[in-house]
Amino acid sequence: MTTTAPRLGTATLLRLLLITAALLGTVLTGTANAHAALTGSNPKDGAVLAVAPKDVTLTFSEQVALGNDSIRVLDPKSKRVDTGRLKNLGSGNLVKYGVDLHSGLPDGTYTVAWQAVSADSHPIAGAFTFSVGAPSKTAVELPKQEAGGGLVGTLYGIARYAAYTGFTVLVGGAAFVLACWPRGAGVRPVQRLVVYGWVTLTAATLAMLLLRNPYTGSGELADAFDLAGLQAVLATKTGAALVSRLLLLGAAALFIAVLFGAYAKRATEAEGAAETGAPRPAGTEDTSDGDADPAGDDPGTAGDRAKEKQDLTFGLAVGGTVVAAGIAATWALSEHASTGIQAGVAMPVDVLHLLAVAAWIGGLATLLVALHRAPSLGRAAVLRFSRVAFWSVVVLAATGLYQSWRQVGSWSALTGTSYGRLLLVKIGLVAVLVGVAWISRRWTARLSERPPTGEDTRSATDGETDPDDRAAPSADGESSTDAAPAPAPADDPVRAAQLARQGAAVAAATRKRLRDADPERSGLRRSVLAEAGVAVVLLAVTTVLTSTEPGRTEEQAARARGGTAEAAPAKPVDVTLPFDTGGANGRGTARLTISPGRSGANEVHLWTRSQDKQPLDAPEIKLAFTQTAEKIGPLPLVPERVAAGHWSASNIQIPLPGEWQVRITVRTSDIDQTTVEKNVRIG
Repeated sequence: MTTTAPRLGTATLLRLLLITAALLGTVLTGTANAHAALTGSNPKDGAVLAVAPKDVTLTFSEQVALGNDSIRVLDPKSKRVDTGRLKNLGSGNLVKYGVDLHSGLPDGTYTVAWQAVSADSHPIAGAFTFSVGAPSKTAVELPKQEAGGGLVGTLYGIARYAAYTGFTVLVGGAAFVLACWPRGAGVRPVQRLVVYGWVTLTAATLAMLLLRNPYTGSGELADAFDLAGLQAVLATKTGAALVSRLLLLGAAALFIAVLFGAYAKRATEAEGAAETGAPRPAGTEDTSDGDADPAGDDPGTAGDRAKEKQDLTFGLAVGGTVVAAGIAATWALSEHASTGIQAGVAMPVDVLHLLAVAAWIGGLATLLVALHRAPSLGRAAVLRFSRVAFWSVVVLAATGLYQSWRQVGSWSALTGTSYGRLLLVKIGLVAVLVGVAWISRRWTARLSERPPTGEDTRSATDGETDPDDRAAPSADGESSTDAAPAPAPADDPVRAAQLARQGAAVAAATRKRLRDADPERSGLRRSVLAEAGVAVVLLAVTTVLTSTEPGRTEEQAARARGGTAEAAPAKPVDVTLPFDTGGANGRGTARLTISPGRSGANEVHLWTRSQDKQPLDAPEIKLAFTQTAEKIGPLPLVPERVAAGHWSASNIQIPLPGEWQVRITVRTSDIDQTTVEKNVRIG
């Protein structure tokens, strides 16, 4: 006895996929990493100058967008000391910007805070210090939230994932109907799937357009409705791409209306004409899938209908391809493909890559819905999709190989950068997906062709319970008429409703018997469901890749800084130092942890304990980081008090890996204070 998968409604399947997509988008998308990188500055980070400089300049690894407030220079009292006028000092491939400083700056430590938007649309930000005369205390408080982070970053990331998902379902579903299963244009579950894809993509695009201003700027959700900010977004490359996508989605709506309107009507008429013709010899496979020659119809009328359907198919295929390619181009023109080397080749390659993904994964989702909600899906349609999926994989392999070379560039970047490791994960998932698809292909080869019954046609056409379903034949050839309740009196609405529910239950049971009558079809449903699950994860990883700094860029930035992309594996730092301030209750220990213990953003925690191991709530704690070899620092840090004897600080930027000296200053009274230090290794 063959065990079949339980039947799931289309709405339930879609909810499960969308919930999984949202969860994966929340977990995996996160904060976008920098795609352009700061490769140099003048003055350098941590430099101590004898004379105040006339300006501050920043050099980036690739083109960025900045405004007059993008570079701010703050004195020790957190007052701005630059003129606020941005200077473009770059030429050729050199990307360099600067701001002039006011004359007569006093001695002390100055903080340079900068924020920009990469050419591939992702926000980046950072800060560093330099000193004039000698280092001093500073009251500057930098934002704790990274650029593109927080609630706005999470919402923007979810919208990005939803946009990719909607595009995949919209394009793949429509392509499946046109290329593989014309009769599917009249199947309501398939119609809903494609429409849901359009709605998801449209809503996600609108959300990204509104969130773009706070995403690249303040990080405040309320700024999503700032009209001035929205106007500024519309003037950017990303804003123009999002608006273009909305306009193309308007054309896509017209395409959907024709596909599920006039085209569905012609496909249904062709199917009906085929059913009125001569019966097909026993054992003959129906490969037409609704496109058979209407033998029983008037030759002239049948020819006109066939010609009209052929013209509709050609027009929809050409128009749909143009619209789909245009929507895909809105990503290619504003993200990774538009920057870096060979951008003129990379953008059309990226469009092909996105279309192949949609044809494969979106078609897979449509096939899954059809297998669960349309028992009349023929073997011919599955075979056609199998061929479409094969050529989609070929295109994906070719375009993916080129994109990988372009974005990674070296074997070291493949294993030594975040982008490279994510790419390896994606390659592994594609391999798994291809393996499951091979299993599905074997089930397809064994799939029997069962001529659709009248009940099949009704179920596939409307996806709802039809009163006539009560008379449909069951899987074992017996009529379900006997099981149908008698008609209810017209003046008894309660009894009528009860009988309607009974009729719906009988019809549903009949459809389930028909659907599960073929064990090969059940096996195909299970393997396609597994494919869809892997595809959801693959789509999530692909979304993360689009918001991760390419390996080639990361390595180039590291070389420009005189280091490597990743000097050592990340290892949290955990040190404990004894201290004695010399006063009453001035002896104890300070435990410091730095996580993840690598160059870049880190989180610092400090606990102070007295001699009897109780929390020591010192009035003041200070930290400073110094790298003597590179003459960087001291970089001052004043952590926040979390609880008695516990201080912490987040988003602490360690500019370079190597040996760092950590100095901890503990004050236990107005006059009792001491400083202890320890050398630690930052990977």
